[in-house]
Amino acid sequence: MGFCTSTGLLPPGVSTVTDQDWEGLCLAQTRLKAARGHIFLHPAARFLNPSGETRPQECFQQGLYNQVQTPTLLPRGSRNEHHVVPGREHRPRPCESRPGRRKRLRWAAESRGCAPLDHGDPGEAPAGELWWQTQEHPSPPRLAASPSAAPSRTRLRGLPRVICRTPHPLPQPRPFLRARAAVFSAPSELFRAGQGNATALAYLSEDPAPVARFLSWCRRVGLELSPKVAVSRQGTVAGYGMVARESVQPGELLFAVPRAALLSQHTCSISGLLERGGYAGGERGALQSQSGWVPLLLALLHELQAPASPWSPYFALWPELGRLEHPMFWPEEERRRLLQGTGVPEAVEKDLASIRSEYYSIVLPFMEAHPDLFSPTVRSLELYRQLVALVMAYSFQEPLEEEDDEKEPNSPLMVPAADVLNHLANHNANLEYSPNCLRMVATQPIPKGHEIFNTYGQMANWQLIHMYGFTEPYPDNTDDTADIQMVTVREAALQGTKVEAERLLLYERWDFLCKLEMVGEEGAFVIGREEVLTEEELAMTLKVLCMPAEEFREFKDQDGWGDDKREEDSLTITNIPKLKASWRQLLRDSVLLTLQTYATDLKTEQDLLSSKEVYATLSWREQQALQVRYGQKMILHQLLELTN
Repeated sequence: MGFCTSTGLLPPGVSTVTDQDWEGLCLAQTRLKAARGHIFLHPAARFLNPSGETRPQECFQQGLYNQVQTPTLLPRGSRNEHHVVPGREHRPRPCESRPGRRKRLRWAAESRGCAPLDHGDPGEAPAGELWWQTQEHPSPPRLAASPSAAPSRTRLRGLPRVICRTPHPLPQPRPFLRARAAVFSAPSELFRAGQGNATALAYLSEDPAPVARFLSWCRRVGLELSPKVAVSRQGTVAGYGMVARESVQPGELLFAVPRAALLSQHTCSISGLLERGGYAGGERGALQSQSGWVPLLLALLHELQAPASPWSPYFALWPELGRLEHPMFWPEEERRRLLQGTGVPEAVEKDLASIRSEYYSIVLPFMEAHPDLFSPTVRSLELYRQLVALVMAYSFQEPLEEEDDEKEPNSPLMVPAADVLNHLANHNANLEYSPNCLRMVATQPIPKGHEIFNTYGQMANWQLIHMYGFTEPYPDNTDDTADIQMVTVREAALQGTKVEAERLLLYERWDFLCKLEMVGEEGAFVIGREEVLTEEELAMTLKVLCMPAEEFREFKDQDGWGDDKREEDSLTITNIPKLKASWRQLLRDSVLLTLQTYATDLKTEQDLLSSKEVYATLSWREQQALQVRYGQKMILHQLLELTN
């Protein structure tokens, strides 16, 4: 097969192989890993045009973008640990961090973005799911990042290791945690990321030229790759990825990217113009947006169309635009049918509105003011939407130092080589930064031939599909969560009132909780597999809504002070059965109301998952949506058991 080890296209330790050997090796690895890599990339099966691959830059230069068939709503998501939709206002509340707990946002964005187990043993996987991990049946693709505006549900903010990959480019709340910046949900790249899917891989081009050109470019710009790693499509969950050619030990440097090789608004060929805001007066605020991504997106729009752009070899590894699988690109009817109750449809609607607003109010006027820099071929809302999704999935945002948390977040960056890595919750590499370069370092032993995975943050499956267009199969995503809308708890409490006076008192209690900033109309309580991530908010809500009237009056007069939290009131998963009966009943009623928002019940999902034959008949989107729904319902049903 004409592949050479010098370009990193062969598996570790292999110098020459026959076509048959190569196919057998790839098939074996694909079956073992497929479905794990849907992070930034999407199922590759639908990524390419029937006639072959069409690269984004080629389309722009030839004015063919509009001719690239965008499957009626085929897309992928982008990645971000906390989705923020362009144009959507996000009101973060104070967050707390405790040893062993991840920091979390208390307020959800305006739209519902994230969503929310019936089994005897909470720790036991339901029967019929283990076949995913056998060699005969590949597991569904994993995560991909997505760019979307902050969904309305309260969501977790994964703590980025050192550098966080930004998920959405549009309006995103300023990250007050050291986490990847949020972006609006956009389609994720099909090729890129972790949706490891055997079918998708079959459609990928075997042309080694893009990788060879990219590696040559890396040498020119001083981007150093360890001889122990290789950039390849072979042996990865989906699309391009990075595999270990030799065994790697924790702490070993995989590659280093000099700051000069980063692509951003400060390093592109129109950096001066972007710095001035694009206008003679130098109005720096002219390109400001809620997402903070406009300058980078304009830089990419310009570089992609430039025939002699120095970034061309880097762009060659990007997934094909127009083939992303984020829910934002699905037909509305399909999106609502498959993801009802998960919070994703509502988040996507917010994203689309935000993207459109940002494009027409900021981006298009800027491009029209500089026709010599932006040809008509790139002045397209659809192209902008696709590019936003791509940037969300592939960009990174360098976290602020602890003492700088009140400052504006750093601008997003495109980090060559780092964005090749697919995502996995149990990742084996982390991106670190230093004044002169960004370094990808192994965090676990990586055996020869295994894929190298980065992490996009602690993300639930609803976030993964929303931002990246893929999910991790149950029970692999240990960061999965389920949401209970705050207003749902209020509704459950109202069900227990019998007279008008009781209803009025309940609304008074709710208003008091709002004053304490414990609840909000757009917020949600976030439940993980092993902990309640919004424990303080949920505990206070249950306490105030369930306490006797006289006790509430006294508590209110003290403005919530003097509240001595008792150990038996702790909302750890193991302690929930020990809560007061009134607390458990209200929590249980809230879970039951939440489960009613889904179109199907848990048993229906289990039947689909327990039969590999039936599961195989589902479309890729149906499989990914099923993983989202099932993971959320499992968490909710576990909560039902604990409150019984």
